[in-house]
Amino acid sequence: MKRSYCYKNAVLKASPFCDDRPDESDVSVLVVHNISLPPGQFGTKGVEQLFTGTLDPDEHPFYAEIAHLKVSAHCVIRRDGTVEQYVPFNKRAWHAGVSSFQGRQKCNDFAIGIELEGTDDLPYTDAQYAALEAVSAQIISLYPAITLGRIVGHNDIAPGRKSDPGVVFNWAGYRQALSKHLKR
Repeated sequence: MKRSYCYKNAVLKASPFCDDRPDESDVSVLVVHNISLPPGQFGTKGVEQLFTGTLDPDEHPFYAEIAHLKVSAHCVIRRDGTVEQYVPFNKRAWHAGVSSFQGRQKCNDFAIGIELEGTDDLPYTDAQYAALEAVSAQIISLYPAITLGRIVGHNDIAPGRKSDPGVVFNWAGYRQALSKHLKR
């Protein structure tokens, strides 16, 4: 992974579930997700294994349902604020699935996906918000087309299909913290 397209403090872990973007200069949306594997459990290797294609379907009953998936995200922010990067920002991570933003389909083509280790109904940690702000600030410096109005939840681009990052995500606090990094 080319370090210039990675978060400066990330632990790098390469995912095979990515490819070239149709137009690298078109990155204009940041999508916030959540994930925990098994569901509701934190600090496991499940997320890393899913994003690297090494999830053992026999390790947990839920894993049998998802081990075949080819999914990834650009970054995962753990509960302690550690940032793991699976796909460089200039590549297309397979995080959004069937999605649209402002009438435009296939959000993976033009979006960056950040996963918070969590669930829809359990508050995220202060360390996660601090890391998310730092990662987002670096992404915005690389891709100035990303504005506050173009930072959305997975639920916003896949309504009815996805609910993350959930009702507990502090959008107001995150956007307020992030606004100092925006020059517009």
